[in-house]
Amino acid sequence: MTKLPPLRDVIARHGLAARHSLGQHFLLDGNLTDRIVREAGDLAGRHVIEVGPGPGGLTRSILASAAANVTGIELDWRAVAAMEELAAEAAGRLRVIEADALAIDLSDLVPAPRQIIANLPYNIASPLLVRWLRQAALFERLTLMLQQEVAQRICAGTNTAGYGRLSVLTQWTCDARMVMRIPPAAFTPPPKVWSAVVSLTPHDVQPDPTRFSRMEALTAAAFGQRRKMLRGSLRALGGEALLAEAEIAPERRAETLSVAEFDRLLGIQAGFSMCRGS
Repeated sequence: MTKLPPLRDVIARHGLAARHSLGQHFLLDGNLTDRIVREAGDLAGRHVIEVGPGPGGLTRSILASAAANVTGIELDWRAVAAMEELAAEAAGRLRVIEADALAIDLSDLVPAPRQIIANLPYNIASPLLVRWLRQAALFERLTLMLQQEVAQRICAGTNTAGYGRLSVLTQWTCDARMVMRIPPAAFTPPPKVWSAVVSLTPHDVQPDPTRFSRMEALTAAAFGQRRKMLRGSLRALGGEALLAEAEIAPERRAETLSVAEFDRLLGIQAGFSMCRGS
């Protein structure tokens, strides 16, 4: 690529003032975006999907890697225009799609091997992640920047304040690690909170869609009222009989159950549901 204009100039030229309604906070420091891309590992031959590229700071770092190509999904038409300028310099390695990432199916977007590398908009990070976990088998790795609080919940262990439904769903399907913390001052405009980067590597064996949906329902019930004992929170799914079959004490609370225990509970609960005719 030819020498690219400073990102602040791109923002000014396209009127790309960050919009709170879109959860936008732009990371312009090339050293940090390069480091995020390095956390994704060797990208040679990989087809990378980026969500919410904004003015293209992280995109530039991905293009500077050995990635085969980059597909950017962007809802903000102002950023789409900025990204199309970058695509013109990328010798066919960058494609820009104007779309809502929550409404687009990534399965047919690019061929394998696929990776997602993204600075996720704060306001849709969690629903986006759960959507991708349902299709985790499609991806080699996901390298995601989110609010630090969300990153901590993703990686939280049992019996911690952050451990919850998102922790279980993520760790059930992926090896999850927090690999970077980024201060508010690194962003334009600065958010009120720290951010963090998580690296998610999907397990070799993944649940089918029906099993994943059942785990969503199970964890929603278990964590829906965190202060309740499992005998109460899981009453509609089998209650004490279900817990007895799984050899889990009914007075325990959801945050004390390991991911393996949730998986065991899920298998038994599926049998309960069949017996009930659901």
